[in-house]
Amino acid sequence: MPRLALCALIVCLLAIAAAVVSFAQGSWLGIVWVLIAGLSSNMCWYYVKRGKVTS
Repeated sequence: MPRLALCALIVCLLAIAAAVVSFAQGSWLGIVWVLIAGLSSNMCWYYVKRGKVTS
């Protein structure tokens, strides 16, 4: 797995955890964390596929 894909995966997991905590506390800020998780998930898939094509 390419390094950028791994970093994007870590960011995705942390954003999901932050969203869960935000929603558990009753904050609507969790919506922002969900959007960040979606973006980083797409970045992860992009870098994984790009790494497979170039290898």
